[in-house]
Amino acid sequence: MVSNPVHGLPFLPGTSFTDSTKTAFHRSQTLGYRNGYATARRPTVGIGGDRLQFNQLSQADLDELASKASLLTYGQPKQAPPSDFIPAHVAFDKKVLKFDAYFQEDVPMSTEEHYRIRQVNIYYYLEDDSMSVIEPIVENSGIPQGKLIKRQRLAKNDRGDHYHWKDLNRGINITIYGRTFRIVECDRFTQVFLESQGIELNPPEKMALDPYIELRKQPLRKYVTPSDFDQLKQFLTFDKQVLRFYAIWDDTDNMFGECRNYIIHYYLMDDTVEIREVHEQNDGRDPFPLLMNRQRMPKVLVENAKNFPQCVLEISDQEVLEWYTAKDFIVGKPLTILGRTFFIYDCDPFTRQYYKEKFGISDLPRIDVSKKEPPPIKQELPPYNGFGLIEDSAQNCFALIPKPPKKDVIKMLMNDNKVLRYLASLESPIPEDKDRRFVFSYFLATDMISIFEPPVRNSGIIGGKYLGRTKVIKPHSSVENPIYYGPSDFFIGAVIEVFGHRFIILDIDDYALKYMESNAAQYSPEALLSIQDRIRKQEPELENKQAEVDPGVQELEALIDTIQKQLKDLPCRDNIREAFQICDKEASGYVDKEEFFKICGSLNVPTDDSLIKELIRRCSHGEDKINYYHFVRAFSD
Repeated sequence: MVSNPVHGLPFLPGTSFTDSTKTAFHRSQTLGYRNGYATARRPTVGIGGDRLQFNQLSQADLDELASKASLLTYGQPKQAPPSDFIPAHVAFDKKVLKFDAYFQEDVPMSTEEHYRIRQVNIYYYLEDDSMSVIEPIVENSGIPQGKLIKRQRLAKNDRGDHYHWKDLNRGINITIYGRTFRIVECDRFTQVFLESQGIELNPPEKMALDPYIELRKQPLRKYVTPSDFDQLKQFLTFDKQVLRFYAIWDDTDNMFGECRNYIIHYYLMDDTVEIREVHEQNDGRDPFPLLMNRQRMPKVLVENAKNFPQCVLEISDQEVLEWYTAKDFIVGKPLTILGRTFFIYDCDPFTRQYYKEKFGISDLPRIDVSKKEPPPIKQELPPYNGFGLIEDSAQNCFALIPKPPKKDVIKMLMNDNKVLRYLASLESPIPEDKDRRFVFSYFLATDMISIFEPPVRNSGIIGGKYLGRTKVIKPHSSVENPIYYGPSDFFIGAVIEVFGHRFIILDIDDYALKYMESNAAQYSPEALLSIQDRIRKQEPELENKQAEVDPGVQELEALIDTIQKQLKDLPCRDNIREAFQICDKEASGYVDKEEFFKICGSLNVPTDDSLIKELIRRCSHGEDKINYYHFVRAFSD
């Protein structure tokens, strides 16, 4: 092996020599065993035992290997996926940079100004790098303002380059279409955006002011007029300032007078007064807005003007000693204008503030002028004239076209054809009336009463209908709140007064007796006791009647039994009783002969039979009436 132990000499032929003292020239071992497996290793020394420098690792290499231990163990890590591409029109959508700028415009044909400063806003749209220039609109400026340059990409130079947001900054001039704009400020969003992009912003500048506008802001020149009162100053100071008062005019003391509302306007600019009417919906008046036109109102006239006709008097300062002013209009005090006395009860907030600042009056409360409505008049019905029912007569007072009173339909349906019958006598000092008997029929459906007097031969009194169906008022009830007789008032021994006639109940029929038993809660103990006495007295009477039977009655009963045996198969026998009861509306037990034979013919009753003829003869009552009670018994089981 050739080496050069002398440092500083080039490694060239003739300048190197071998080490003559070296005796070992064997190669180093490169084969080894580890865990029983042969492994190759790199030699660290060369031939003769000289150390090899190129196979040694430096300290930097060892540090790098130590830091890459995870890479050597797990391999190269996977790279993260690239982020999604977002186009500019999405990333910068609705993001606009705003700059405040101004430009100077020459005014060649004016002696008061030579140039004017016009302030504008420059908008830069990041989504498509377009720009627009808008001038804020100033009222009554006389200059076309608004959008000066519509949104577009603006050229920066003659080479076709366009303005970019990197070209914009505070304190610079930009030229657009030959007009130079000076950028002085930007908004907060623009400042944050440019600083985030690494652009250093210039310090903001003050916005330039227009010299002519600043000149007009100076106070106007004051003029001194020889007059003691400056009307022009009053006009300019109080222009569009109006005091508003709410007043009423009460004319109820006169015939057909009324209380009406008005609004009084007092114009501070010229001390004029206007009175406006307040119209309400459906008040029946023509919609005239003004009661008095706007004018100055005199308060005190001179002596000569008082006697002069007011209709032709042209009022001026020579005829008036004092005019109405704002201090004459006070809330809570009356005010006479053109002969009418108005009472001021309220004013608006501006008027209150004016009186507080001008006159020091801070307490102007609202006065309640609303009148309490009179109590409603109670509707009184006229006295009952005695014709018809009270409910029917009262309907004429409730409506122009009277309607029938409402009926209890459910009660009428449940109690249809239900009639309670009572036998009564007339309580009268006349001897002829003591033997008269009456049949009371009480209709449960309508609470009406009808009275029938059975005719008695040779009595001198014509029997028949005594009282048609009607409601009967109790004697001690008032006309306003009438109380009618009900089923609980009818019992044996009860006194019923019907239109001045007193009747005593003597007996009741079997249906009424059953009704009292089923509705005992409606009746008084006296009524129930009378029924018990009636039943006790009825038992011995029945025994006596059975012992002493009239021969005519026996013949009638025998005839009825014979007819029942012969006509037991008659198909219409179940409908005969109902047909006669429908025809007998008064429930008297008698029907006309003509109606009787019509019903028998409609039900196919064999009236030509000799037994039926005999039965009709025995049931006849007078010349034109037939008692159908006994006749119906022949056709019932």
